[in-house]
Amino acid sequence: MSAELTNRIRVFRAEHQLSQSDLADRIGVTRKTISTIEVGRFVPSTIIALKIADYFNVPVEEIFTLVKHPSKEGTSS
Repeated sequence: MSAELTNRIRVFRAEHQLSQSDLADRIGVTRKTISTIEVGRFVPSTIIALKIADYFNVPVEEIFTLVKHPSKEGTSS
């Protein structure tokens, strides 16, 4: 089974009227880090994920979700 990490960072930023740069400054990372996490090109470290959740004062599971995909293994003709 494969899995994909999705996130709601953009939603939380919008609700708090923050730019990517604003959030990055507040948690001590670059704007590019926030951008690549938002679009799913980069999986954040546990520390970064926890810092984002802490900043918004929510459990990390409210921002990040692991979506499981069924494996295609075992399919044969």
